[in-house]
Amino acid sequence: MAQSQDPFSTVVPFEVPGSLREFAEKGVSQARETYEKFKDVAQSSNETIEAVYASASKGASDYSGKLIDIARANTNSAFDVAEKLVAVKSPAEVFSIWTSYARGQYETFTSQAKELAELGQRVANETVEPIKTASSKVFNKVA
Repeated sequence: MAQSQDPFSTVVPFEVPGSLREFAEKGVSQARETYEKFKDVAQSSNETIEAVYASASKGASDYSGKLIDIARANTNSAFDVAEKLVAVKSPAEVFSIWTSYARGQYETFTSQAKELAELGQRVANETVEPIKTASSKVFNKVA
């Protein structure tokens, strides 16, 4: 009894054509490069978010501190004028103290508003700076 040979038991060598292999290798290489760029951008984005958060937190703290300082100064000024008003002897003296206080408070409020505006602008600029820096880096890497 003769054994028949199984047609599936023999392995026929198969070679990928050189042009197809080259094309596949080039595709893998490009995918690797794209992945590395994406990874760098993602890492940079995380660092940027952390820097923005840190800057915004510091700015909010600075702004809150300035508001507390302003409130303290205004409260002390109000107590000072109240002490003066308690000791007055005439309506003319009340008018004089109150006029002086109002003039001083107007100047103080103007100065405080200017300080707060400058501080707000500085905080905004410092908070946006990491985004501007990261954006320029990302666009340079991607380009």
